[in-house]
Amino acid sequence: MNTARKLPAPATFADDLASAPEDARLEIIGGEVFEKETASFEHGDCQLALGEGLRVRFRRGDDGHPGWWFASEVLIELFPDEIYIPDVAGWRRDRHPERPSGRPVRARPDWICEILSPSTARRDLGEKRAAYAAAGVEFLWFINLEHRTLTALRLGEQGYVLVQAVGPEPAARVPPFEHADLDVGLFFGVEPGEAG
Repeated sequence: MNTARKLPAPATFADDLASAPEDARLEIIGGEVFEKETASFEHGDCQLALGEGLRVRFRRGDDGHPGWWFASEVLIELFPDEIYIPDVAGWRRDRHPERPSGRPVRARPDWICEILSPSTARRDLGEKRAAYAAAGVEFLWFINLEHRTLTALRLGEQGYVLVQAVGPEPAARVPPFEHADLDVGLFFGVEPGEAG
């Protein structure tokens, strides 16, 4: 006799994340709960340098360019009960005059950066990249600490396309922040004046 096996119900924010401690690093991807591992020193240093660098230069906006809201490691609901924790995310102030808020944030980011690590790279480059494209996140960066590269992608009709790849340069202009220099070397622990 064949018996049907009951499949587990897809995870939801209300059932699986809402009551979790606020410092829990849980994502719901494709109906499954994943725990995002604690970052290495290099990952955390890169994340902090990236957030600081962008916030200082682009928060208020200048020269006719919009300002940005930035947040690190926040829960973002891109689709009902699909919850992501990007390393750093940004929202253009001309699209979001009010600072995004809540847990989870339900305002779609305009830019996301994922810092690749051995434990998360496959998911970041696979399911999360596909979800970000489906949600309409216009710009996506991947920072590879091992290879010391920043890869910038822009959403096109067929998905993300490469717009730029840079190494630890002291003055790079990378979309969507190409109107001012970024010291990409800082993301990889290169101090100003040191060779990359």
